[in-house]
Amino acid sequence: TRVGSVSRETKETSVEVSINLDGTGICDCDTGIPFLDHMLDQLASHGLFDVRVKAKGDTYIDDHHTNEDIGLAMGTALLKALGDRRGIRRFGDFSAPLDEALIHVVLDLSGRPYLGYDVVIPTDRVGNYDTQLVEHFFQSMVNTSGMTLHIRQLAGQNSHHIIEATFKAFARALRQATEYDVRRLGSIPSSKGVLSRA
Repeated sequence: TRVGSVSRETKETSVEVSINLDGTGICDCDTGIPFLDHMLDQLASHGLFDVRVKAKGDTYIDDHHTNEDIGLAMGTALLKALGDRRGIRRFGDFSAPLDEALIHVVLDLSGRPYLGYDVVIPTDRVGNYDTQLVEHFFQSMVNTSGMTLHIRQLAGQNSHHIIEATFKAFARALRQATEYDVRRLGSIPSSKGVLSRA
């Protein structure tokens, strides 16, 4: 079982995260940000990851610090769960529709952090959630996991649909990338023979 767990404590937040890459889609998330809980449920359900997040933060100011630190901790947990990345497919590519919205996600568990984000969310908020925090969540996750991630919006008008389709497409692409390639016979999927943050 490939599991990564992280505890992150700052003056602004207290975050505990664990992810099981070989799970069944169980989400046990209480972030203090209800819309983010809903999106993490999409990540778990469609990625078939078991995801646990417990967070307390200075949400009386706004959700920025908590959202960011959860993303950072999620990326670190993923990094730990992947280990040396032997036998994985490494690349993921998935497009997810949600009604009028269509999002395309391509990722590479390369060890090199990069986010390409081309998503236009038409409203500033969904409920109480600041929609700028979607990009910031993925940037934080990319920074600590060493993932190359491209997110492209192909269609969409409803903010909720656009964001949810983004998390669903990301979940399926990540699931694809973390799954084992039986033909690889446990080797590292790189011509260099190593995949790491170094």
